[in-house]
Amino acid sequence: MNELEIYDNQGFGNSSGLGRLPALLIVDFVNDFTDPSAFGGGNINEAIRNTKEVLSSARENEIPIVYTRCVYAEDSSDVGVFGLKARGLASLTENAPGGQIVDSLAPKSGEFIVRKTQPSAFFSTGLAPWLVGKGVDTVIVTGCTTSGCVRASVVDSMSNNFRTVVARSCVGDRAIGPHEANLFDMEQKYADLLHSEEIIAFFEKLNT
Repeated sequence: MNELEIYDNQGFGNSSGLGRLPALLIVDFVNDFTDPSAFGGGNINEAIRNTKEVLSSARENEIPIVYTRCVYAEDSSDVGVFGLKARGLASLTENAPGGQIVDSLAPKSGEFIVRKTQPSAFFSTGLAPWLVGKGVDTVIVTGCTTSGCVRASVVDSMSNNFRTVVARSCVGDRAIGPHEANLFDMEQKYADLLHSEEIIAFFEKLNT
């Protein structure tokens, strides 16, 4: 029995499906994650390029859009244990160039920016109430890193009872091994995985 058969026999890997109103969540696509000498590498830049098309479709079809940034105090007083594991995070202050959302995905007026100090977009932020207020029932996730802040946000999205979808080609990691392993695990337990073309078709169908 192979690994996939084990998961299937135990009842994992089912589809949670798509709801009636999605939101697009873009996790931590900031300048320093495009730079292998900072936090980048792997397939992150490719994921940013692929996200541009999904973002464009979301805007055309009036889908709620959310971005996240890790933002820490200038004196590092709020860095916490996460910063002990990844000490460079303290550099991502409000005005640090490396902590700004990449120009190719720059937010527009009315698009929500979540500032966070932990991996999850939901932990101690106003994201869940904002989504509920918009009537959202499905969260489409892009961003980086797949094994880190994307995964944490996916688990918390599902835990908040949102149908959750990972845009397969629109998430990236500095190392491909953790990227692939976490895609597999999220699909088995927490989220559906869809290609960007499928997500765009979903957005367009909602607007017909």
